[in-house]
Parts: sequence; C-alpha cells; structure tokens
Amino acid sequence: MKTKIRKKSKTMNDILDIGLMHPRDQIVMAISRIYNRGLTTTSGGNISMMDETGDIWVTPSAIDKGSLRSADIMCVRKDGSIEGLHRPSSEYPFHQAIYRARPDIRAIVHAHPPALVSFSIVREIPDPNIVAQAKHVCGPIGYAPYELPGSEVLGDRIAESFIKGFSAVIMENHGTVVGGTDLADAFQRFEALEFCARTIIYGKTIGIPRYLTDDQVRLFEHQRSGYYDEMDLVDYPSDEREKRAEICRIVQRACRQGLMISSYGTVSARWRGDDFLITPTDVHRWDIKPEDVVQVRDGKREPGKYPSRGTRLHQAIYRRFPEINSIIITQPPNLMAFGVTGTHFNVRTIPESWIFLQDVIALPFGAQFDDFSDILGSLSKDRPALILENDAVLVTGDTLLQTFDRLEVAEFSAMSIRLGAVLGDMVPISDEQVEALRRKFL
Repeated sequence: MKTKIRKKSKTMNDILDIGLMHPRDQIVMAISRIYNRGLTTTSGGNISMMDETGDIWVTPSAIDKGSLRSADIMCVRKDGSIEGLHRPSSEYPFHQAIYRARPDIRAIVHAHPPALVSFSIVREIPDPNIVAQAKHVCGPIGYAPYELPGSEVLGDRIAESFIKGFSAVIMENHGTVVGGTDLADAFQRFEALEFCARTIIYGKTIGIPRYLTDDQVRLFEHQRSGYYDEMDLVDYPSDEREKRAEICRIVQRACRQGLMISSYGTVSARWRGDDFLITPTDVHRWDIKPEDVVQVRDGKREPGKYPSRGTRLHQAIYRRFPEINSIIITQPPNLMAFGVTGTHFNVRTIPESWIFLQDVIALPFGAQFDDFSDILGSLSKDRPALILENDAVLVTGDTLLQTFDRLEVAEFSAMSIRLGAVLGDMVPISDEQVEALRRKFL
C-alpha cells in the first residue's frame, strides 16, 4: 500500500493524545507509572494540573497511590470551591503557590523517589551535567529549605525557587517537586531528575563521577534530525507495520523495567536493505504508538515526522554491518554508573554475561556526534555493545528481542558488579574458562 502523505507536523499533544484525556485520567496514569516504578509509596507524593479554565485537578489526601481511580481525583475550582469524593492533597498549598508564581507552569509532580530523597537528606543538589539529556530536560536544579509539610510557608519557599526560573527543586529533607507546561512535560522532568540522581549515586559506588562541561552539553543539544528530506510516497506493507508494533512493544517494556526513560531512548529495526524504522524525537517513550515510528527509506524520512537525533548513527551502522538488524541506545542506570565514572565494565561475571556480550569497551563522549569512525571501528560480531561515556549504552543484534535481551543482561551484570563492590573485589571468570565458553557456545 503506497500512500501520498500530506505534510503536516505534530504537536506534543497530538503525538501523545494526552490532550484528549480528561485531567483525572492523565493524573491517574502518571501516578500509576510513578508508583509502579517504585518512585513513591502508597501514601507519598501528589500530582496536580491546571486546565484551560483555571481549575486545578489534584490527587486526594490519604488515598492509596497503588489503586487510585479517576473518580478519586479532586477538583479545586477557580473560585476556590472543592469537588470530589475526598479531600485534596495536604500538600495542595504549595501546588497553588507554584501556579501563582509561574503562570507558564500547568502541571506539578511531587514525590519521594529514593535517589532524590538521598540528595535531600544530605542537603545537596544533583548536578544535571552528569548526562547531557538530564541537563537538557531538567535545566538547573533549585533548592527549598525545610518547612512544615502542608504549610503556607513551605509553599512560599518552593515558590521562591520557581520564581527564580527553576522548574525542578530539591525539597530539603523531603523529596522533590517539578513543574511543566503540561503533565507529560512535568513527568519527563521528574523521571529524568531521578535518573540523574541515581546515576550519580550508583557511579559513586564504583568510582568517581565525571561531569560534562556546558560546551559538551551544547554538542548534544545542537544535534538535529531534520536534515533528512521528506519522501513523497510512503509504503506501509504488512512487514513494515509489524516492525512498527514490535518497536513500540520493546520501548514500552524498556520503560516499565527502568531501562529507558520517557525523554530518552532510541530503538530501530532494519526493514529492507539499508532502510529502517526508528523511534521519533520529542515523543514520550511511555506512550509511543506504531504511527509515531518513523520510516527512513533511501535516506529520506517519513513526512511530518522527525526521527531520533541519532538517526545518522543508526544508518551508518546498518550500512557498515549487514548482519546487524536492530539497535537500542538508552540509559540504564547501573550501566550508566560505568559510563560516567570511566570504570571498566568487566562482563566476565557469569557465563551468560560473557556469552551474550563478550568484552564491552567505553568510547569518549562525542564519538556519537562526529563521523562515527570510533563506533564503527569498535563494533563487531564479537562486540555487540558499547558504552558511550556520559551519554548512553549502544546495543546491537540480529533481532529486536535479541538486542533487548543483551541490554537486560548487560544491565543485570552492571548491577551485580555495583552491588558486589560493597562486599569485596570482583573475581572474574578466568581466561581458561572464557576460552572453554568460546569453544562451546561461539
């Protein structure tokens, strides 16, 4: 089936369809993801959003976050009247204070995710320059001194940080609060900030974190995917549509398992020859749909869509390695601990890890932006995965499932090494044992 495409760009709300959801449903979806990812507790955290009329929808007080329903969400009308089955969150005063201080803020997420609470109780601010994407999404991080929860004074303190221009704030001995232009924007800022905090903490368990300069962050921000011309005719045969659906399943699975966050992660699959399908830029990874995936054919992109910032790299890999049929680039927190410290990731932990990954090397930040020669010269049949320092992990494979399996094995191995570091020095599988594995399995 070939279709003439009318060139039309999509807004974020078009892409997510989130603008069509009632505020109650948006809030329930967001809090469910936060709770199921272990980023808040049954009683902890609250979310609100302001609709186009000025009414504020907010999570209720003392209701289980693990079983919240749309009917439980409270509404505080613009005139101050309250509607709903319960009481608004006890933290509602600081939500109100933020909305008053920053008219551009239309959604707020507050929770007690473990890594950010760790920063709050040692009274430090995570440096988002640990990973370019974290700085890009979160911006600079503010700090609010401790005040009694639910008090007007706490609202004033937090609002002061937002007035200064911060959209993400560490609350002293409490947690974090972030704002956004809509709930999708606030959620991805919250998720990226916790990822940033975990990466720093995990990195400190195995080495000393190294941070990017502002110039290096700008290298990331200056990447563009729009240099591809648009194709006029788009072919959507059944095998192409099947790959779109598979990419979406893998992306959403990665999000659920904490291997990808909503604002970062690229998955691609070879379609025919050097043509491939790839995730788009600026689409919330949790909510990606088959129609969001971008077809790249004959060096041109599907009209009205912008492929990932890393599309040129994916294309270069497919052209160089005909045996590679899928690529995942993402930021699993345990692997990123190695990526931000320069600590060697020794996969000789258990037989499965070495068989799946063999030896993984790290390349310096910037290798993903230039001519890709370091990446193309380092990948091989015997080296399917690479770490890109302070950026991501790149994993390749014959099928998407194989590539995802390798990603999982790599992250589990990194977690085992990181956790084992508190017990003692790792004793790797010996060269003789590796050679026996090579003879039997490769």
